[in-house]
Amino acid sequence: MKKTYKIDVDCANCANKMEEATKKTPGVADATVNFMTLKMSVVFEDGADPKSVMQEVLKNCKKVEDDCEIFL
Repeated sequence: MKKTYKIDVDCANCANKMEEATKKTPGVADATVNFMTLKMSVVFEDGADPKSVMQEVLKNCKKVEDDCEIFL
């Protein structure tokens, strides 16, 4: 399953950090962060609960970029 989320991030480098953190989160098969459109696309692994996975994604993103926001 693929979902797209609106994000708030300050720079392209920060967006890259968020993308890498998202890809390392359990339950995420793939992820792309587009700084120009301020959107994050996440492909979830089969059987993963998107809501709980995205809570972990947000925690992981805050570790690398503490002022980022993902609008769930």
